[in-house]
Amino acid sequence: MKRTRLHLVRHGEVEGAEEKRYNGQSDVGLTHKGVAQIGLLQMRIKKMPIAAVYSSDLTRCTDGARLLASAFELEPVAMPELREIDAGDWEGMTWDEILKKHPKFWKQRLKDIVNTPFPGGENLLDVAKRIRPAIQGLVDKHQGDEIVIVAHGGVNRIILLDAIGAPLESLFSIEQDFGCLNSIDYYDDGNSVVRLLNG
Repeated sequence: MKRTRLHLVRHGEVEGAEEKRYNGQSDVGLTHKGVAQIGLLQMRIKKMPIAAVYSSDLTRCTDGARLLASAFELEPVAMPELREIDAGDWEGMTWDEILKKHPKFWKQRLKDIVNTPFPGGENLLDVAKRIRPAIQGLVDKHQGDEIVIVAHGGVNRIILLDAIGAPLESLFSIEQDFGCLNSIDYYDDGNSVVRLLNG
């Protein structure tokens, strides 16, 4: 049975992370700490037989992907399908600002995060619909290989939930720290196994 191993990385710490801000698809950069987190991850994976490196096309992911790919003399491939959820009108706002300005909508979204979109943005179903074909395409393309994907907290959670067969409603049951590593094995019989979570 053929196995494809996906090493799923969350980008490193970003500018303004301490403010609990919805960055969404805003193009924020990594902090010095964020770069160091990816550097440590590079040391962890450098002996793995990595065949390809992919990432979201946002800077916080492409910068990390370039650093990781350099250990394998690979050129990372940026994919817009792997972008974080579009937070629409809330992009750049802190949680506190949203709670003060839009308390009713905040509560509504927390009650149904799957179907309730950000104002002017996406809901979880929208994100899942663009991520799932992209991940399946990479698994099909790299059968028997090990590949790296550098993406975002929300994106990674959806990929991990799909891998264990859990519903999107369970999004916040999985933690994704800055610079963390997850490993998922996909088998050609359609099964998948999460080998490492938030490591």
